[in-house]
Amino acid sequence: MSNNVGAQRSPYSVFKGPNLGYVMEMYELFKTSPESVDPELAEMFRSYGAPSVDGVEQATTAAAVPTGDFGKILAAYTLIDAIRAYGHLAADIYPLNDRPKDSTRLELSYYGLTENDLQTMPASLFMKNAPSTVETGLDAVNYLKSLYTGKIAYEFAHVIDEEERNWIQGKIENGEISVSLSAEDKKELLHRLTKVEGFEKFIHRTFVGAKRFSIEGLDSLVVLLDELVRKSEAEKMKKVLIGMAHRGRLNVLTHILNKPYEMMFAEFAGVPSSPFLPEDGSLVTTRGWFGDVKYHMGGLYKGPSGMERFLAYNPSHLEVVNPVVAGQTRAAQETTDHEGIPVQDTNAAYAIMIHGDAAFPGQGIVPETFNYSRVRGYRTGGSIHVIANNTIGFTTEYYDSRSTHYSSDPAKGFEVPIMHVNADSPESVIAAAAFAFEYRQKFGKDILIDLVGYRRYGHNEMDEPLVTNPMMYHLIHKHPTARQLYGEELVNANILSKEEVEKMDSDVFAVMQSAYDRVKEHSSDAKRSSNATPEIVLNGYPRDLETGVSEEQLTRMNEELLTYPENFTVFSKLNRILKRREEPFKGKGKVDWAHAEQLAFGSILQDGKPIRLTGQDVQRGTFAHRHLVLHDEKTGEEYVPLHHISGSNASFVAYNSPLTEFAVVGYEFGYNLEKDQALSIWEAQYGDFANMAQAMFDQFISASHAKWGQQSGMVMLLPHAYEGQGPEHSSARLERYLQLCAENNWTVANLSSAANYFHILRRQAKMLGTEVERPLVIVSPKSLLRHPLVGADVSDLSDGHFQTVLEQPGTGQKPEKVKKILFASGKMAIDLAEKVKDGEGFDHLHIVRVEQLYPFPSDKIAEILTRYPKAKELVWVQEEPKNMGSWSFAYSYLRELADGKDISYVGRIHRASPSEGNGEDHKVEQQRIIDEALKK
Repeated sequence: MSNNVGAQRSPYSVFKGPNLGYVMEMYELFKTSPESVDPELAEMFRSYGAPSVDGVEQATTAAAVPTGDFGKILAAYTLIDAIRAYGHLAADIYPLNDRPKDSTRLELSYYGLTENDLQTMPASLFMKNAPSTVETGLDAVNYLKSLYTGKIAYEFAHVIDEEERNWIQGKIENGEISVSLSAEDKKELLHRLTKVEGFEKFIHRTFVGAKRFSIEGLDSLVVLLDELVRKSEAEKMKKVLIGMAHRGRLNVLTHILNKPYEMMFAEFAGVPSSPFLPEDGSLVTTRGWFGDVKYHMGGLYKGPSGMERFLAYNPSHLEVVNPVVAGQTRAAQETTDHEGIPVQDTNAAYAIMIHGDAAFPGQGIVPETFNYSRVRGYRTGGSIHVIANNTIGFTTEYYDSRSTHYSSDPAKGFEVPIMHVNADSPESVIAAAAFAFEYRQKFGKDILIDLVGYRRYGHNEMDEPLVTNPMMYHLIHKHPTARQLYGEELVNANILSKEEVEKMDSDVFAVMQSAYDRVKEHSSDAKRSSNATPEIVLNGYPRDLETGVSEEQLTRMNEELLTYPENFTVFSKLNRILKRREEPFKGKGKVDWAHAEQLAFGSILQDGKPIRLTGQDVQRGTFAHRHLVLHDEKTGEEYVPLHHISGSNASFVAYNSPLTEFAVVGYEFGYNLEKDQALSIWEAQYGDFANMAQAMFDQFISASHAKWGQQSGMVMLLPHAYEGQGPEHSSARLERYLQLCAENNWTVANLSSAANYFHILRRQAKMLGTEVERPLVIVSPKSLLRHPLVGADVSDLSDGHFQTVLEQPGTGQKPEKVKKILFASGKMAIDLAEKVKDGEGFDHLHIVRVEQLYPFPSDKIAEILTRYPKAKELVWVQEEPKNMGSWSFAYSYLRELADGKDISYVGRIHRASPSEGNGEDHKVEQQRIIDEALKK
C-alpha cells in the first residue's frame, strides 16, 4: 500500500473515544508482537505508523462511520489506494482494444466490500476537496475510477518526493487534467487531424511505394506537439528542441516546423527543394554535400512569437539523438560570456524527446540519458518524453520486445511520472500535453507521455504486415482513423455536418495537389545539386596558424593560477606538486602536459572562448595530473583557479561525468553544435572506453558535416599507449578513427610534445565557429604526462604554432650518412628518443615524429625527404599490432612519397587482441620493436 492517501488524511482520523483507545492499545501490542494483531490492523500500522490523537480533531464526519468495523474502513482505504495505483491496468488506453484490461484490484468484492458498506462512509475520508456531487465512499470510488481508468492512465506511486505525488494526485482528482474546447476549437482540431492524415494519404497515392515512415495510427502526436508549442510560446521560451526517430518525422517537419508542402513533394520527386524555401527566412534547413535520406533531416523554424522550434538531424540508429538534443538544450540555456561558471536559465529552452515503444526499453542509451537528467553538469530542467507507441517493433510483437508490462517502465527507476494516453482521443492528448508542460515547469524534472496508438502500414510502406502480424493488422484494417473518429464525434454533437467533414478532407487534398502542381512546374528546369566535396572543405584548415601567447601573459596567468584565497587550504602534498609549476618560469624544469593544458585553457578564456570539459574523473584527471578543481582539505569547498585569471571573459567548467560514454559523448556533441564558439572537450577515462560510444563517432561526429551540413569543433581526448596494462588499457583503437578520415572531416593527432598540445588546443579554439571548424581526436598520453622529453620550455608556448611533424633532435645531423628514416607517433616516438639520446652512434637514421596523422602532413614529410637523398628505406614504427594503429592508414601516403625507397613496418605482428596481458611480456616485445627499428 502506498502512502498517497495517508499524505492527505490519516486513516486514524475516523476513530474517536474508546475506539481510538482500542486502536492505540493494539498498536502497542503490535510493536512487541505483530503476529498477535489482526492482519488488517497490522497492515495499517505498517503503512501509517502510530495512531495520532490529532486525527480525532480532524475527523468532522467520523460520527457517520460505523465505529466497530475497522476492517471495512481499512479495506475501503486499500481499494481507493488500488484505484490510484492500479487504475492504469483497467484504463481505456488501447485504440485497437486488443489488450485485456485487469480490473481485479478495483472490484469491491476483492476487498470484501459491498456498495452498502461504502455508502455508509463519507467521501471526505478518501478525497480532499471532493466535488460536491461526490458525497459517499461509493461516490468516491466511482468518481476515482472514472479518472484513473479513462483515456488517460497514470503511474506516479514510484515518485519518492511527497510534494510531487500530492500535486499530481491533486491535479488528477480535482479534474484539472482535462480540456474544454469551444466548438471552433474542435473544428480547428479536426482540421489539424485532417491535414496530418491528408499529407500521408497524398504521398501514399502520389509517390506509390516511397518510404516515408508514416505517422498514421499516431496522428495525434502532431496535436500533442501543437499544445506544447502553444504552452512554450505563452511562457515566452526562446527555443524548443525536438529529437525523434524517423516514424512521423516528415509530418512533424511539415506541420510543426512549417516546412512547405512543396519542399516535401520536391524531395519525393527527386528534384531540388530549395526553390520553395520560405523567402522570409522563417525556416532554416541545412544539407551536406553528400546528403541523407529525407526522414533523417531536421530544420529550424523561427516563429512569429520569437520562439524557435528545432528538429534535430539524426540517423536511423534509434534513440541516439536523445543525448545530442539534451546537450543542445543545455547550451541553449547557458550564457557563457563571463568568467566563472555559465549562467543557466532552464526556462529559456527545453527538449522534447520522441521515442519508439520497442526502442525505449531496448536501447541502453535511454537509461543513460535519464541517468544524468538531474546531474549538475547535464541537467536541463526537465525534458518531456513521448513514446510514439505503435505497440510493435518492426515485425516484433510486444511480448518478444521486453520483459516489462509497459514499454515505459524503465523510466520508473528515475522517478519519472508516466501518463498513458489513447492516441485516438485527441482531446485527451491535449490535456496530457498541457499537464506534462506544467509539471516540467513546476518541478524541473522529466515527465513521460506514453502515446498509445498503432501503425497503419508495415515498418515502411513497402512492407506487408499481414505476413508476420495478421491478428493485429486485421484489426487495423477495420479500425477507423483518428480523424474519422473525431469527425463522427463532432457530427454527433451537431458541431459539423457529415458533408462539412467530407469537404474539409477534399479541401486539404486540393491544397496539396496545388502544391505538387507547383513542384511539377519547376522540376523540368531544376538543376540537381552536386555531391562533390566543396572547395572550402578540400582546402582544409589554415596552415601554420599562429597560436603563441606572450611570455608576459603566460607568467602573469601562471602566478594567478597558483594564488588561492587566504582561507583556502590546498591538500599539502598536492600544493607541493602544483608549486613546481613556478619553476619553468624561473628557468628551471619543464612545462608538463597538464600544466601546458591549463595555460592553454586560460589563454583561450582570455580570447573569449568558453570551455566545457567533461568525462569520468576529469577534474583531477584519471592519472592524477590535472587538478583543475581544488578541494579545501578542511572544508571540502571547491576552488577553480581558472575562474580567477585576469582578462578572462568566458566561462569555464570541468564536470566529472557519470560512468557512461555513449550518452555523454552525444551530449557534448550536441552542446558544441548549439554553442559553436565553445571549446567542448570530452575525455575518456581510458581511450578504449570510447568503444561504448562508437555510434556517436560513426553517425554524428565524423559525418554530420557531409550528411547534414552540421559542423562541430568538439575535442576528444583518448588516453593511449602501451605500458603493460593489458589489452583494455593500452589501445584507444586509433585505427577506427583513421578509417573514418576523409574530406578533411576531422583532425586526428598522436602527440609527443606538451608544447604541441598547447598549440593544437589553441588552434582548435581559433577555428571554432568558422567555415574550417572540425572535430579533433587526440590520442593523449598516460606515462608521458610527466615525461621530461615531452615537457616544454615557456618559450615553446610563447612562439610559433602547432607543428604537424617534429624531427628528433640529434638525428639526421649528417644527411649523407642517413640510410633510413623512421616515422613514429606518441609514446613510440619518445621510446625511440630515449634510446637515441643525442643521436651519437645513430648517424644511419633520422627520426620523424608524425604528430598529426590526419590530415596527413605529406607536404612537411616531402620536404624532409628531399634533405636525405641517400635514404633507401622508410620505416613506420608503432607499438600497436600491424592490423591496428596507424600503419595501414599511413602506408598509402608513404607510398606516394617514397620515390623508389623501400617502405617497411616495425611493430607487433597481426593480432586479434590489442596487447599482451602480462607486463613482463610487454616489456620484452616493446624492446624488440625498439631494437629492430634502430638497427643498421
